[in-house]
Amino acid sequence: MRRTELGLWIAVAVVLAGLAVPWFLWGSATVVAGLPVWLWWHVGWMGLASVVFWVFTQRAWGIGIETAGDPGESQPERADPGRRTNAGGDPP
Repeated sequence: MRRTELGLWIAVAVVLAGLAVPWFLWGSATVVAGLPVWLWWHVGWMGLASVVFWVFTQRAWGIGIETAGDPGESQPERADPGRRTNAGGDPP
């Protein structure tokens, strides 16, 4: 299942990147609401890309990077994002 999901997210990323530039609108002088239609394409595409990225972060963040591990293995503890450390750098 994870391998299929990884393939699906890779395909989504390729499509998002491939259609980010509206190749099919090159040379079009069509204007809608005072702006060229290719600019509207970018506005809509960036909106779609942000929604897709949000869904990705909610469902599949770390896919292909993190390993599930064996059931007998202990997983390393995740760092507490609320805990502050003074490791490195100047104190605030």
